[in-house]
Amino acid sequence: MIASSRIKNNYLMRKKALILPLPKPLPVLSLSHLVFLEVAANLSFSKAAKALYISQPAISRHIHLLEGQYNCALFERKGNSIQLTVIGETIYKYIQEAKEIQRKIEFEVSTLKQEAEAAGNLKLGASTTVSLYIIPSILSAFHQTMPKIDIQVVNRNTENIITALLNKHIDVGIVEVENKINLVNYDYFTSDKVIAVCAAKSHLAKNARLTIGELLDTNVALREVGSGTLSALTRELGKNDISVSDLKAKVRLGGTEALKNFILADLSLGFLPQKAVTKELMNGDLVEVYIEGLEIKRDFFFLTRIGENFDLIKKFIRFSQRSIVPGS
Repeated sequence: MIASSRIKNNYLMRKKALILPLPKPLPVLSLSHLVFLEVAANLSFSKAAKALYISQPAISRHIHLLEGQYNCALFERKGNSIQLTVIGETIYKYIQEAKEIQRKIEFEVSTLKQEAEAAGNLKLGASTTVSLYIIPSILSAFHQTMPKIDIQVVNRNTENIITALLNKHIDVGIVEVENKINLVNYDYFTSDKVIAVCAAKSHLAKNARLTIGELLDTNVALREVGSGTLSALTRELGKNDISVSDLKAKVRLGGTEALKNFILADLSLGFLPQKAVTKELMNGDLVEVYIEGLEIKRDFFFLTRIGENFDLIKKFIRFSQRSIVPGS
């Protein structure tokens, strides 16, 4: 009986241990390390102070504290700017790795407790079409599922998103992909069309149809170099042996909304993502102009760095892919 009771008690103790709340993980990095990361990323004490909402003297104290801890200079001044020393670059590399480990620990431990309690942060970089017209509703739904995940979205053109991803300034890129590179993984997300539109008051709205030859004699407004919209237009024009430089470009604007508002106020033709002008087409403020032999479709992909295995990134990508309604 005694042996049986002891076995039962041991079993109950082990069972109880299994359901005890997991302890909150201790921080891997000190505040001084986080300050150092911000200064190193910006190569500026003042920019780091603004980003962290602390004073510049406080930034300097944290850097001096670390320099005392490592017994070496982490930065050197070059004129009006600063740069990392050789030792500073080495420490920067390892502290970046330590920060990533800390982030994964926090997410994995909190997820083990309960998925709804999962805590962590995710930084996305998305092209204009995605960040303004596709991803907001998905972010809202994802946040309802995992409310303690802090998500930040950076809106840049395609070229800048790829650069930010490779420099580890973002975790995931969501952009149109024309030429794949070997440094990143690609997961298909969704598709969109780029269409020609004009204001309802424009003379182009009367027939709402142009031949390729007529397009060359039409005033157009375009996006800036580096945008996915312009790249898609350039690619399709090339199939007709036409260069973007052959078009009568009246203006080039940075940003989809800026271009859309210009077209609404002007009489010229513009090329915009279909998802960006859905409301204006329905309201009759804009009119789609069909161009013979020109159909511009583009595919958007999730971009991640080769070797990236952070489970939060995988969860977000899978959730987003499931959220897209076919044909939407």
